[in-house]
Amino acid sequence: MYSRHTAIPTLETRPGWRVEARYFNLVQRALVRLGPEVRLSPPGLRHLDLILQRGAWILVDPVLNDMPVVAWTAFHVRRRSCLHRPIACELWLFHAMGGSVMKHALREMECELGAALATACPTSPPGKVLPFQPRSCA
Repeated sequence: MYSRHTAIPTLETRPGWRVEARYFNLVQRALVRLGPEVRLSPPGLRHLDLILQRGAWILVDPVLNDMPVVAWTAFHVRRRSCLHRPIACELWLFHAMGGSVMKHALREMECELGAALATACPTSPPGKVLPFQPRSCA
């Protein structure tokens, strides 16, 4: 498991950052189906990889020995009651340009994870929906 992001001092920390629910739900589904750690190399992010773990998502530079660039950590899911609301977390920036690539990294992650999940877990045939038979009031 990658843990270098905890050993390197951050340039900036932004508590109370929010991640869209669609990204969080997709990552959680991928971690269940693909393994406890998923590493992506999206083609839209030149020279950057994304490491996804249950407690952190880390954007790293593999050319610099996996030096972290941005990390989303400390997801507040303990009292989560809705699947559609954004998830609060902490954003750690390790690079001056980290803030400019993070939204692009999430979009690329969505495409790559969708493709990985489609390959690893092919869709099952559609189920049969049974008609609802209302009960009589008599």
